[in-house]
Amino acid sequence: MTHRWKVYRSGGVDQVALSSRDDLIHLASLDPKLWVALSMPTSGVHVDRRTLALLDTDHDGYVRRPEVLAAVAWMCSAYRDPGTLFTGGDTIALDQIADGPILRSARRLLVTLGKPDARSIAISDVAEATAMFAHTLWNGDGVIPAEAVEGDARAVIEDIIATRGSVPDRSGKPGVDQERIAAFFAAVRARIAWHDGAGIEVATLAAAAAAIAAVEVKVDDFFTRCRLAKFDARAQVLLAPDDAALAALAGKTLSLASPEVADLPLARIAADGSVPLDGAVNPAWQARIAALAHDAVAPLLGAPSALDEAAWTALVARIAPFRAWQATQPADAPAATPTPPPAGASPGAPSTPPVVALGALGEGRLRAALAHEAEIEDALARDLAVKPEADSAADVEKLCYLHRDLGALLANYVNFAAFYSMRGAVFQAGTLFLDARACSLVFEVVDPVKHATLGPMSGTYLAYCDCTREGVPKKTIAATLTAGDVDNLFVGRNGVFVDRDGKDWQATITKLIDNPISIRQAFWSPYKKTVRAIEERIAKRAAVAATESQTRLDDSAAIGAEAGKPAEQPKKAIDVGTVAALGVAVGGIAAAVAAILSGIFGLGKWAPLGVAGILLAVSAPSTLLAYMKLRRRNLGPLLDANGWAINVLTRINIPFGTALTERAALPPNAERSLRDPYAEIHRPWRLYLVLVVIGALVVAWWAGSLDPYLPGVLTSKGVLGSHAYKQ
Repeated sequence: MTHRWKVYRSGGVDQVALSSRDDLIHLASLDPKLWVALSMPTSGVHVDRRTLALLDTDHDGYVRRPEVLAAVAWMCSAYRDPGTLFTGGDTIALDQIADGPILRSARRLLVTLGKPDARSIAISDVAEATAMFAHTLWNGDGVIPAEAVEGDARAVIEDIIATRGSVPDRSGKPGVDQERIAAFFAAVRARIAWHDGAGIEVATLAAAAAAIAAVEVKVDDFFTRCRLAKFDARAQVLLAPDDAALAALAGKTLSLASPEVADLPLARIAADGSVPLDGAVNPAWQARIAALAHDAVAPLLGAPSALDEAAWTALVARIAPFRAWQATQPADAPAATPTPPPAGASPGAPSTPPVVALGALGEGRLRAALAHEAEIEDALARDLAVKPEADSAADVEKLCYLHRDLGALLANYVNFAAFYSMRGAVFQAGTLFLDARACSLVFEVVDPVKHATLGPMSGTYLAYCDCTREGVPKKTIAATLTAGDVDNLFVGRNGVFVDRDGKDWQATITKLIDNPISIRQAFWSPYKKTVRAIEERIAKRAAVAATESQTRLDDSAAIGAEAGKPAEQPKKAIDVGTVAALGVAVGGIAAAVAAILSGIFGLGKWAPLGVAGILLAVSAPSTLLAYMKLRRRNLGPLLDANGWAINVLTRINIPFGTALTERAALPPNAERSLRDPYAEIHRPWRLYLVLVVIGALVVAWWAGSLDPYLPGVLTSKGVLGSHAYKQ
């Protein structure tokens, strides 16, 4: 039978519930299309870094669905009751762990820590054990640092690292593993066998070959020139440097390293020329010719004073067997494959590639290395002897971290229970306090380019802020505002951001993305825009009038100066033109208001409906548009911008959105005094208005206009009798 899943609705989103052991056991059978997320980045989320490293098994920077399923399956096998995963906490009782290697490892670990009677194991215990293994040379990771051995064996491990590369051990120190050790000594044996099978005097011929190789091209060039001189006598002059070439050298500062000197012929060109071994040769080549005479000519040909072409050919032929043997030397084996750091290794300790060729170590050094092979193998065996104990610490560490964090992570991955129940989702970076409100839906901006594209698609009002704190790098956040208004929000305004660790940051708005915040804001928006438009129009007309007045004043001053008379200064503080402009604007507004009021009062008893109709006509379009946009608010684009793979439509409906932003409110039972000693003095317009309304009602009653709506004894005729108003 298939598992019976429970589905609940929260915030307008249908989600699969995870609450029982059977839910965990059958999680792999849950249709991937029903998962809220299929991938989560390991950066920009409020989850312990070590937990993320344990989940991200391929180290690609993302926790994907197969990795989550593998972790859940491993935990289910580690528990007696898989439902224990939902309890969480830093400590796990031993009786909750299933019988097997992990339980034995936990008990052995507690014994190692001096706690044989402990009934539970905590993350702090695992951290202590991991640190203990990380700071010992024999930590069971199969990696031997150079410090693990003494004497010449240490130098051999350093040679292995130089020629085969290194891998970090648990302490982070570079070392060698079984693969590198075996490859190194196999290559050493092959090279020594190649040396032993040479069949020639390697040392003598090697020195001669090196001396010949240093001058071979130049000597061949010399004898070729001599052959051309023998072929044609004119070549003897033409192939030698002419007077102009030598004269050009006279004006330069020369040395034996000068290219102009080295390019000259090796010796004097002649039909049957030879290379003087102790005579007049090109100074730039004199040292190399001397090495040729000492290392090659003397051992192989004797001690001639010059080297003719026949002797040169014979000399090159003598080293031909050495060159043929040299060509058969074994190639260095390819470098070992990069090895990921072992469990518990210090972060940021990558494998290193080789930097030295094996042949560069020399035959003697390679033969000496073979004498220490057994010692290095013994060191590796000694390290591997504690591998079960060290690996058990890694398994127990994994159990403790996943016990604490995996259940909470599932509530932010398979479903968004943590977010929609207001428990704090892993993607919520903290709280932004700004403009008398606290915004809890705040994201750390990992990729600004993606946010610029996807942020507006969320349909939320976003405030991007740069956050700074002394001694730490700047970060950027995106805060969603879902309650209040936007009248006092602008780029450059400051607030305070408090992250999930309780650290406060100075936050400055750098960008705003405008979208509706609430129905209340949308309802009053047309009136606020109208008031702002009226204010701007009055200010504009007043500015125009002030400019015209100033122009007239300047003209008058100029005329007065020309006539030799001082210009008269205006006696009034307010220009007549400005007052006139303000009067026209106010008069227009008053006329419009009078027309509206006359229409409303003309409705008689239906006047309240008229007022409601006007309000509805003005506010309904913006309110309806805001309602439609608020219902489309989507969390997905903001998470996608941070690297998540969101699989469903994660709406933020109106009631839930309102809960994500808290507005300022007075504390309960607070005593409030309304007396303000610095309050502005206002006329009692409300009292005047009430008195006018009461007076109008009295006049209407006396005139009999209210008689149809009143009982007989309360009508004007019933009360005033013959003194009532007679129409």
